[in-house]
Amino acid sequence: MFKKEISVVILAAGKGSRMKSNYPKVLHSLGGKTILEHVIKTAQSIKPRKIILVYNGEKKNILSKIYDISIEWVIQEKPEGTGHAILLASKKFSDNENILVLYGDVPLISIESIKKLENSKKQSTISLLTMKVKNPNGYGRIIRTKGKISGIVEEQDANSKQKKIKEIYSGIFIANGKDLKRWLGKINNKNSKKEFYATDIISLAYLEGNFIQTIQPLKYQEILGVNNKMQLSILEKILQQEQINRLLIAGVTLKDPSHFVLRGTLKHGKNVEIDTAVILEDNVFLGNNVKIGAGCIIKNSIINDNTNIEAYTIIENAKIGKNCIIGPFAHLRINTLLDEEVQIGNFVEIKDTIIKTQSKVKHLSYLGDSEIGSKVNIGAGSITCNYDGINKFKTIIGDNVLVGSNTQLVAPIKIIKNTTIAAGTTLMKDVNTSSCLVYNTKEQRYKKNWIRPNKIDQK
Repeated sequence: MFKKEISVVILAAGKGSRMKSNYPKVLHSLGGKTILEHVIKTAQSIKPRKIILVYNGEKKNILSKIYDISIEWVIQEKPEGTGHAILLASKKFSDNENILVLYGDVPLISIESIKKLENSKKQSTISLLTMKVKNPNGYGRIIRTKGKISGIVEEQDANSKQKKIKEIYSGIFIANGKDLKRWLGKINNKNSKKEFYATDIISLAYLEGNFIQTIQPLKYQEILGVNNKMQLSILEKILQQEQINRLLIAGVTLKDPSHFVLRGTLKHGKNVEIDTAVILEDNVFLGNNVKIGAGCIIKNSIINDNTNIEAYTIIENAKIGKNCIIGPFAHLRINTLLDEEVQIGNFVEIKDTIIKTQSKVKHLSYLGDSEIGSKVNIGAGSITCNYDGINKFKTIIGDNVLVGSNTQLVAPIKIIKNTTIAAGTTLMKDVNTSSCLVYNTKEQRYKKNWIRPNKIDQK
């Protein structure tokens, strides 16, 4: 566990012009979260004293995606380099704490690699995250003198000999706050970009006789940054594969791993099976023995034990009980709450509706703003008419009600338990008489004490 005398500076002031987009680079989506959210989550996991975010004036846009009152904001109005950005942030950190510098566009850095970096700081004045790679293009090169690090040269300022160096700098480092302030106060912008490079502090630290430590990340992909949509797609593929591997190891059956996408978090029980082309978004929970059919999209929902989601069903912001059968081609929308043993079938759409135990809506129906009792059967093509063009109204159906096919329930309306609604009825008044048949004429008619037919023995 990290000590509290560490603060994190996240550099996120780059405009990201190479993304060819109208909004900041760090707000593009990676695995269902913004690039910046991945970095902030990692920073928070080490429990720092504070997190300082350097931005470029797009705070309103960033706040629209990321709202965290614990983050301290520092604006860098002009793009004057990473050294200038950290110097601005230095007003918010103290001399006697360690400062970890992360980048808002390097989202896959792991907690384990950060721990290695922090531990190495105990034996050095400054610790850098570096790596030896086959193709160093685009990265600053580590300069060594008699084996010791004496500086870093950015690629655009490197000579032909320096460009052949394979050891690259990730940009991520940790140093003492007092040392960092001193070094940043001495750097200049005498380079090809006329910017203040944070990398220039390394030569200053070397000239003071300080020991500079280097640590390699666990995986190369941890230091990959995002500058364009192609690089973003590469990181998306890497992230998806990592998530797939974790799920497979945890016992989830993915029938076609190469066509499974997780854009958020998945918590799951045992014996979960997921077919091809399934997309899970935001926070999803799948209980024991849950089966998800091909082509399903499930967003921010809970699906409990032994429930079967048939192919091409869309579920969003819903909670489904145990032993249910949903789909195929069903659409469960926001605030759908299903009790146990509920069946929802082909081309059924449900929103803002509670359905209790053992009820069925099997074909071509729409239920909105409703409360449906237990053992209710909604016939094919039946709908709740919940909207008058301005306002929404509620439909309440009691237990053991049978709604015949092609019925329209014009809300607000209540139907008492044990009632049967004949096929083709447009129901516009409450039904308060139990055990009756309601059918359509110019006026709503009732047959009291009507008894439903028994099932015919086909033998």
